[in-house]
Parts: sequence; C-alpha cells; structure tokens
Amino acid sequence: MVRLQLCLPSSPGKPLTPKSKSVHGKRCPLKLPSSVFISNSYPILPVDPSATDQTQTQRVAAIIFGDGSESKSRLYPLTKRRSEGAIPIAANYRLIDAVVSNCINSNINKIYALTQFNSTSLNSHLTRAYSGVGLGGEGIVQVIAAYQSPAHHDKGSWFQGSADAVRKCMWILEDEYPVTEFLLLPGHHLYRMDYQQLIKAHRTSKADITIAASSVSTTHDPEFGFLELDCQNQVSAFRFKFKDGKWISFASVIGNLSDIGRRDLPSMGIYLINKGVMKRLLDDYFPKANDLASEVIPGAIAIGMKVEAHVFDGYWDNIRSIEQFYKANMESIREERMGYNTDSYQKMTQMGILVLACGSFCDRQVPVYTLPRCLPPTLVTDAVITDSLIGEGCIINRCIIRGTVVGMSTRIGDGAVIEDSVIIGSDVYQEQEEENDVHEGMRKQQWDMIPIGIGQQSRLRKAIVDKNAKIGNNVVIINKDKVQEGDGEANGYVIREGIVVILRNAVIPDGTIL
Repeated sequence: MVRLQLCLPSSPGKPLTPKSKSVHGKRCPLKLPSSVFISNSYPILPVDPSATDQTQTQRVAAIIFGDGSESKSRLYPLTKRRSEGAIPIAANYRLIDAVVSNCINSNINKIYALTQFNSTSLNSHLTRAYSGVGLGGEGIVQVIAAYQSPAHHDKGSWFQGSADAVRKCMWILEDEYPVTEFLLLPGHHLYRMDYQQLIKAHRTSKADITIAASSVSTTHDPEFGFLELDCQNQVSAFRFKFKDGKWISFASVIGNLSDIGRRDLPSMGIYLINKGVMKRLLDDYFPKANDLASEVIPGAIAIGMKVEAHVFDGYWDNIRSIEQFYKANMESIREERMGYNTDSYQKMTQMGILVLACGSFCDRQVPVYTLPRCLPPTLVTDAVITDSLIGEGCIINRCIIRGTVVGMSTRIGDGAVIEDSVIIGSDVYQEQEEENDVHEGMRKQQWDMIPIGIGQQSRLRKAIVDKNAKIGNNVVIINKDKVQEGDGEANGYVIREGIVVILRNAVIPDGTIL
C-alpha cells in the first residue's frame, strides 16, 4: 500500500522487517505475516508496565461476530455479496482485520469468528490470512460458520442472533481450550484497543460482565444501547432503543440511579463475560434470548449481576452505514488524527491511549494484519496523485487523483480525474488484447468491450466504486443533481446519503453522466 502526500520529499525507508516484539515490548510467539506494512510516522506511546503480563490473556477466548443480516444492513449494496466484516477498507484491508489484529496485539491467541450471512469471502479471507500467523502454542483463528445438526434440525436451526450463535457454538468454545472468560466483539468496528487493560479491570473488580463504553464516540449505534454508570463505574441501568423507536430502561436491582457522579455512555457492544456466567445466562436465565445487546446484557443487569464498565477514550467508529464507511476511508488519508484536533491528540497520547488514525494501518508498534498477496508494485505513469492511498498492483496512467483511496489491482485510464472517492479494486487484470478481442463472426456489445477499472477521460467525485466494476470512457460520476437517496440498481448504481455507489461487477457505459 502506498500513501501519497503532496510536496513530501521521498527518503529511503527502513526495511519492512517485522519485530519479534509485542506492543508492550516483551517477546511474544507471534510471527508477523509478510503483508504487514510498518512505519515510524507516529511516536511510541507509553504503556502501563502492569499490562505486560501476557498470561492474563491466555485464558481468554475472543468471539468475533463477522456479519449481520444483509436485509438489515445499512451498508447495502456493499453487503449484497459479502458480509459486513469482509468489506474492504483503506486499500489493502478488510474491516474484520482491525478487530482480529487487536486480539493478536493483545496476546489473545484463541480467536473464533462466527459467520452466517454472505460469509463466503469472509470465511475465505480469515482462513487464508490467519492460518499461518503463528499464534504460538495452541493459538488459533477459527471460523465457525452457521450449521445445522440433528439437535437443532428445525426452522430455527440457523443463528437467530448473537446470543443464539454463542449458545449453539458453546460446545466448541468451552471444550477446545480451558478458558475463564469470553471476549465478545463485533467484527465491523474500526478502533485500536489493548484488551489487556479491559481484562485487568474486569478481574480487579471481580465483575461478572464488563462492557466497553466509549467516551468520545460520534457514530454510536443505538442497537448497542446506553449505559448509566455510578461513581464506581458500575452499570446501574441500561437504556436500549427498540424497533418501534421507544427507549426502555433496565435498572439494576442493586443500582442507585441517584448516585453522585453518575454518567451516561454509549456501549461499544464489546463484552467480557466470565465463562460460568455466560453458560448460566444463555442456558438457565434466558434460554430463548437471541440477542446479546437487547436481551441478555440488559437481563443480566436487571437480575443484579455485577456489571462493570470499562471506559475507552480512543477513537472508535461503528461502520454501519455508507456514509460512515466513506468517512472512515477519507479519514485514513488525512494528516489529522481522525477528527481530533492536535490538542486532544496530545492529551490522549499523554494518557497512553493509542488513536486509530491514518498511520494506524502501518504502525510499527501495533500493526494491522491482513492476507499476504503476491501482487506486483503499483505502476504510476505521468500521474498527479495527492493525499491518497494506493493499494498494491495498480496501473495508473496519466491521470489526476486527489484525496482518494485506490484499492488493489485498480486500472485507471489516461486523463481520468478522481477526487474524494473510494475505489475498492478488482480481483483480476484484463490484458489489452483481451479488451480488444472480438470473436470471429460475433460482434460484441459495447459493455462487453469495457475493461475492469476506470476508463479514459472519466471523472469521479465523492463516489464509491465496488470491486470489479467497469467504468467506460468519458463517464462523469459527480451526483450532478445533488440527490441524497436514489435507486438505480438496475443500471449499476445507487445513491446513499449523497454518495454515488457503483455496484460490484457493474458496467457503466461510455459517456454516462450520473
């Protein structure tokens, strides 16, 4: 991945040789894959020495929910043929890579990904990307896809929600390795967290459940609810918004809502739950519950279990809409720290908090892992590129690219102008002779002649181009009518929140104006 900035002189970089150290400076058994891109662009932040005890994470198993229902996803059409966790981001990565990397960098080496909807590409990515990571000893990254068995051979045998998925997979999760806690993680969030701090706080407080809460979130998903905390960070009540728009409060039987110092914080949907507590909640207290956020967690609070909050002050983005996905990509190419000004960034670094920013995808101390690929270097010919991320294997000819994320294997033709856009990339190259091939006795249609990529003299602004799309010559995609919502799926595009989204495998003919 290439990160390009205007007027920055080039200098010889250090060899891209991963260090055999963890984020805390101690040796760990990780063998970093060759796909890790590292940089010295950000300072080494101070870390609490008490958090360097790796043994505290060895008894924790991470459970990552890799997808949601396609019919409910606000990321459609990006989720038309893939799950949310499999959506590409920042040129070279998938959304789920950030969460898996958090686990690896926190020395959690038992990682399970539960998948169901449109999960083919996600399952393939996880098994190929992390099978050779070298988690040490008995470490694994295992995909558990939704399945049917004689014990659940009925209409409800597929996963009905996050709680139901964990319940049906508990026989795998509890028997494979001796664990004491489960760390439950959504797979579509973008953030960097040292889970060792969360685990330490959980065990110190002797809590049954610890919920991560964000103190700086600007894109909170109401599906995760709000936590009402007392002065000791114990959750005294939980407010959740149901489908009818009503807010319901689940108060603790031991909580005091009038405690001085009480505050409300959005839940991040991250839960650390004791193994025995998990089994009792799913099997005994709430055997018919399907969802963790709306049923199990509020129920645990209501029956008086000790539920603590771990306040997270770093950047956290819940990628649940086209606009949020677009903004996250745009922020990945900025010098600013993801919407925080310099003062707030300095304050957070003084507190020892890692902020996920443009350089985080190539941070030497806490790298983001992904699938190693055998792609050639990007070829740039007489192009002007500023403030952009360029993935591997691209062919960029005499064009102008400003403020854009260009995914792997993208081909951009002469004279094209691309501004403030996200090009997800392609799976294959189309050779020139393939483009010009006309079978004997057969006349190809115009759309058959358009190669994958961006055609000559085309202009794009504030657009998302999904994988393997074919955009012809002299195409203009700028949302000329300033439409906020539009459905042109039959013609290969939709408009969401003012952003034009070109569908996967779509063909946009020469001269089209959108």
